[in-house]
Amino acid sequence: MSEGKLKELRSDIDELNALLKQAKRKKVQDILSLEVRKLETEWITIKEKEDVPASPMEVSPVPTTSAPTQSKRYQIKLNGYGWDQSDKFIQVFVTLKDVQTVPKEQVYCKLTERSMELHVDSLDNKDYLLVINNLLEPINVAECHWKQKTDRVVVFLAKKQQNVKWSHMTEIEKKFEDQRNNRFKADDMDKNKDPQESIMSLMKNMYETGDDEMKRMISKAWYEGQHKKKTDTIDF
Repeated sequence: MSEGKLKELRSDIDELNALLKQAKRKKVQDILSLEVRKLETEWITIKEKEDVPASPMEVSPVPTTSAPTQSKRYQIKLNGYGWDQSDKFIQVFVTLKDVQTVPKEQVYCKLTERSMELHVDSLDNKDYLLVINNLLEPINVAECHWKQKTDRVVVFLAKKQQNVKWSHMTEIEKKFEDQRNNRFKADDMDKNKDPQESIMSLMKNMYETGDDEMKRMISKAWYEGQHKKKTDTIDF
């Protein structure tokens, strides 16, 4: 990745942090903080190349069992990963301590032309899952493969169209950045624009391009904000 990409990511992070300081609702702050963390993870990954930082993890409260004779295992959803690319492959880097000790048949991927799921089963009695949907470009499933290395897994997604450079990992990330850039250009033309209006515009775009969990968080924040406004207008 070029130095220009790092500068672009840092500018995005700085602008989101500026909006975060202006946000007043806790849910809005949480959503903006989540987006900042995602971009910071990507920035660190590019900066350190293969020295990928530890992936943020979210423990699901629902236990899963692979067989009646085994003890309960909990599924851990991985939210963080690093990626790079060559002319033929997109390389996805996932950090997992001691993953090299897991039998090869317990580390596998489920792939479609536009998605990937990395499964690591029974690592320290836990199952790990990384899901990436809506890939920016189609992949050639038959030519994809993955490797276990010390404390990490590298997934090689074969580009269906070789020599085509991916600007983003997913369609959603590209749409979000395009909309954000267009919005900030418009904001630069109107220096007197209300900061809260910019935040609400950002939230609307994030809702339109986000996954189900992002939409749920934004809907809840919007409902609570509207309910508070109505309550504040009541005259006892």
